[in-house]
Amino acid sequence: MTSVNGSEVVRFDAPVGKPLGVTLWYRIGANVLRPLLTLITKKDWRGGEKIPKSGAAIVVCNHISYLDPLSFTHFLYNNGRAPRYLGKKSIFDFPVIGSIVTKAGQIPVDRESANAAMALDHAVAALRAGHMIGIYPEGTLTRDPDLWPMTGKTGAARLALLTEAPVIPCASWGPEKVIPRYGKRIKLFPRTKISINVGEPVDLSPWRGMAHDNGALEEASEAIMKAITVLLEELRGEKAPAVRFDTRKSDLPRIGNFIKKKRFGRK
Repeated sequence: MTSVNGSEVVRFDAPVGKPLGVTLWYRIGANVLRPLLTLITKKDWRGGEKIPKSGAAIVVCNHISYLDPLSFTHFLYNNGRAPRYLGKKSIFDFPVIGSIVTKAGQIPVDRESANAAMALDHAVAALRAGHMIGIYPEGTLTRDPDLWPMTGKTGAARLALLTEAPVIPCASWGPEKVIPRYGKRIKLFPRTKISINVGEPVDLSPWRGMAHDNGALEEASEAIMKAITVLLEELRGEKAPAVRFDTRKSDLPRIGNFIKKKRFGRK
């Protein structure tokens, strides 16, 4: 399978197992983490029947806490899929953890780098093999002061338009109470309700065949973020701001712990 950028051949085996896509190390990690999450959280899961049980799919969700990948994967795993995530490269460099996520088939992204295109190649290959890809379109924890979804990056939209895989929007609320945004302390008890809401696939047909048009990608990305925001409004019982937070119009860094940097006066 030729890569998107023509530089190498990237191949993924078709997903197998139950949940679909599971590997030995994926199952080992799940067997450790799922009981822990069940111990400290309560499930408020809505729309799990909308998660495709097989075939290529892209699931997207808002990003509010370091707990997000664990709580969201718990939900997807229990609904029959073991997704491949596009995750920041630094996670893969950690001893032990990096080895586990690599053996679980996850895909590193060297964010804000020319090498980020390599992750796109791997994600396209995974989708064409029939895997589910998980993406946080914002690319980092939201900078919105009230934790609403901010403007998304275009990677999820580009993937969808390149592969025609459906984009399944999801929203999550509750992980930020267990681990606050960029926090280190974990709230264990009393158990915290984790709410996840799944919507219908985002209609990206107006931009079909426009995977290399930057304007179209931004419009398609906003359609994805709007779908996520509507689902989050349902969970929170309130309306999101009329204007979405946009890091391009802010002095906050696009990635990384902006709270720590502000505290120490760094830019």
